[in-house]
Amino acid sequence: MRHLFLHARLIDPGGGTDREGHLLVEDGRIVDVIRDGTPEVSGAEVTDCAGLCLAPGIVDLGVKVSEPGERHKESFRSAGEAAARGGVTTMVTRPDTEPAIDTPEVLEFVRRRANEAAPVRVLPMAALTKGRAGREMVEIGFLRDAGAAAFTDCDRVVENTKVLSRALTYARSLGALVIGHPQDPGLSAGAAATSGKFASLKGLPSVSPMAERIGLDRDLGLVEMTGAAYHADQITTARALRRLSRAREAGLDVTAGVSIHHLTLNEFDVGDYRTFFKVKPPLRSEDDRVAAVEAVASGLIDVISSMHTPQSEEEKRRPFEEAASGAVGLETLLPAALRLYHGGDMSLPTLFRALSLNPSRRLGLDTGRLEKGAPADLVLFDPGAPFVLDRWTLASKSKNTPFDGARLEGKVKGTWVRGVRVFG
Repeated sequence: MRHLFLHARLIDPGGGTDREGHLLVEDGRIVDVIRDGTPEVSGAEVTDCAGLCLAPGIVDLGVKVSEPGERHKESFRSAGEAAARGGVTTMVTRPDTEPAIDTPEVLEFVRRRANEAAPVRVLPMAALTKGRAGREMVEIGFLRDAGAAAFTDCDRVVENTKVLSRALTYARSLGALVIGHPQDPGLSAGAAATSGKFASLKGLPSVSPMAERIGLDRDLGLVEMTGAAYHADQITTARALRRLSRAREAGLDVTAGVSIHHLTLNEFDVGDYRTFFKVKPPLRSEDDRVAAVEAVASGLIDVISSMHTPQSEEEKRRPFEEAASGAVGLETLLPAALRLYHGGDMSLPTLFRALSLNPSRRLGLDTGRLEKGAPADLVLFDPGAPFVLDRWTLASKSKNTPFDGARLEGKVKGTWVRGVRVFG
């Protein structure tokens, strides 16, 4: 089966280019990237992109799908539909489910459900310790053989350094990636905001940005000791960025991510106590937000993700300090990220380097590229199309988005996985 994409604005994060051209796909893979002229290919299905942007599909690292245990919040079917609408062609899912994904049997259940229900690729991660309790590491080898993309206890920090160091050592010997949540659990316990004058005026329990720096220092020390491959799920403060830079200069196998919410929102957005703005870690100062944006543009922060975390209305309709943390983001990731492009902070190839190419590289995938031989996981979008987001139109079962009522630019017109159109 052949498919020809004509007159597209090709966004290639690998080559760092943004130029007009055409793309030929056959049997689910890109077979030619045509820069000049108008090709004629017999027997091919043709999509005229009419000058819209065609880019590698987004690889969203850190999506929570609430199966097993909490399907009322999100299922693989609803998350898969939301992903397709948002141009996300690969969801890398978290193991913070009920029960946690900490055995090959639970992992196999998740893989089977995902294959049955989701129209996009799903790569499940596994817990690092049993029950995410931080006391005993999981069978990393068996889970890796069963298809675990990486290992993480998500926002439950492994406090016991001996347990974490052993897990990192085993992960290194097996070539497995460990994902950490840099945060000092003692300092951050019960926090709903970032400490400072604003949090004090609002009377909110808060945590110092140093809690992230302290947590990262601890993790990087253990990475240096063990030689493990490590990814920090979210780096959101300027102080932690300086420590990350030194680790890179020292040659440690370390990468880092940041959520789209920490790149486009700041601590003042919680001013009306709207719990949809309560995320983990809490929203930071404007100076920290700007520092994180600059780190993505420079390549110090590798990955932008949605950190999609569905929560029920009941869990969000509470006083701010008692409400559950988290926001959905599969459908809003791309239009929110385009704020960085429209604001002049980075080019589209740089943006898709963080959305598609870098997460693919970190996980050893061949996605995230517009080049011959790459999978035809693609998103076609109009970067300038304006709209006002209505949360009730989202495909996710949970509607807890901080962008409800926001004016956004950028609409997905089509999404393809392995050359098959799954949206548009």
